[in-house]
Amino acid sequence: MSALDWTILVFTLAAIILYGVYKSKSTRDLDGYFRGNREMPWYMVLISIVGTQASAVTFLSAPGQAYTDGMRFVQYYFGLPLAMVVLCITFVPMFRKLNLITAYEFLEKRFDVKTRTLTSALFLISRGLSTGISVYAPSIILSSLMGWNIYWTNLFMGGLLIIYTVTGGAKAVAHTQKLQLAIIFIGLFVAAYICVSMLPEGIGFYDALTIGGKLDKMNVITTGIKDGSFDWNDRFNIFSGVIGGFFLALSYFGTDQSQVGRFLTAKSDRESKIGLLLNGMVKVPMQFLILLIGILVFAFYQFNPAPLLFNDAPLQKSLQTEYRDTIMRLESRHSDVAGRKAEVAKSLAKADLHSDSLLSQLDALNHQQEAIRKDARAVVLKATSDKETNDTNYIFLRFVVDYLPRGLVGLLIAVIFLAAWGSIAAALNSLASASVVDFHKKFINRELTPEQDFKLSRWYTLFWGLFTVATAQFVTGMGSLIEAVNVLGSWFYGIILGIFLIAFYFRRIGGTATFWAALFGQAVVLIVYASTNIAWLWLNVIGVVVVVGVALVGQGLLRRSA
Repeated sequence: MSALDWTILVFTLAAIILYGVYKSKSTRDLDGYFRGNREMPWYMVLISIVGTQASAVTFLSAPGQAYTDGMRFVQYYFGLPLAMVVLCITFVPMFRKLNLITAYEFLEKRFDVKTRTLTSALFLISRGLSTGISVYAPSIILSSLMGWNIYWTNLFMGGLLIIYTVTGGAKAVAHTQKLQLAIIFIGLFVAAYICVSMLPEGIGFYDALTIGGKLDKMNVITTGIKDGSFDWNDRFNIFSGVIGGFFLALSYFGTDQSQVGRFLTAKSDRESKIGLLLNGMVKVPMQFLILLIGILVFAFYQFNPAPLLFNDAPLQKSLQTEYRDTIMRLESRHSDVAGRKAEVAKSLAKADLHSDSLLSQLDALNHQQEAIRKDARAVVLKATSDKETNDTNYIFLRFVVDYLPRGLVGLLIAVIFLAAWGSIAAALNSLASASVVDFHKKFINRELTPEQDFKLSRWYTLFWGLFTVATAQFVTGMGSLIEAVNVLGSWFYGIILGIFLIAFYFRRIGGTATFWAALFGQAVVLIVYASTNIAWLWLNVIGVVVVVGVALVGQGLLRRSA
């Protein structure tokens, strides 16, 4: 990066930290630190909810996801709007009526201590681990750009983030997300505009999407039906998106403290509901547009040479080994195919994108390139033992670094950092709130003054910050980060949601039946994931069905034995 890029990057990040510290003034107690004194208007609730979801994983990995697998990932969000309606009808009124700090306090009032503790513990495990992935996401940027050791980079990134999260609490998180999202969307719009402007003369936005569509990248709606039967292993389709996505969204927004904590900061029920409903309206088109950037980058690389591997660091390491000649031969083959692909793409553009024979040639050349890349990844893995050879997370980053003008590179890198900070800060705040309210004040020391509560909350925020940084050290090689985060969440979300659905809708089921049903359901979900290839979105449905079904049976048995 140039000096101008570094100046913009450092200035932007420093400004966000200082703004967060400045906006952190609130009462020095649990209500101020975790709920911002419940004084946020609906638009701040909306911004905070969106900012918490829109992590660096989203902006770093989603364009690469579309580049490699097309637009079908957007179906994952199709169940979200319906989930927002259910939340506004059931969850929000109850949580706010009981004046809760964490969602899990409700479970003790409805069931018992052990059910509340188990559910909060499941949240802490799932959110702590997934936040570690979110810490890792921006670290791979600096590691790739600067050649820094990824472990030291994780420590550096995590340290910066902890500063304003520990200092500010919920209010600082919400206000910094306001600025973060503004910079993020400006940066993404600029990147998309420049991508289109660098296409050959006569090829515009619509033409780029047409190329993507003709090469099977605009697969927004897929059924998952193959050879007359439904493929349960198909990761993204309309059925898994609407059904599995509904259960996942209902659990994430209604039972995950990182999101519940956001709408509990609102002034009133009405403000909470407006923020959630607008989130349901905004999220699908927002994710569609982010994925669409990946399609534009894909179209760009039809006319311009793509790198052999988008993640250049392990490739450069392998050139220093005995595999150098093999890599050079693969590079030569890849460049040859890229040259032929560019010629075919230009011919196709002259034919107004209507030549089936040219489209077939272009598709075949893309498959040839991917086969060469696969061989290159295998060689690099042998040469360096570097597991981070999956290119998905680096595609958009490499395009930004290689082709954007000076200054804009720094802005786009800042965008990815800010996205990471917004979501991670909210996650750390929620982890601390569950630790303090559901564990420390419940089992260790209930008699704390408001000032002691405030200081304790900061210490727990620091602890979880260090925990997530430590977790980030083990994330290397997980492939597409946006999938990894959601897979991890799907191990737990169905179980947690099943507990809450019983609490709301099955009034005759008690805590003991629910507790054991949750443990059994968690075992079932993990066994299904480990022993089958079923698409991870269905794990959320399985978790809910098993917990509710086993609890119904268990409660019946308990009644008979009583």
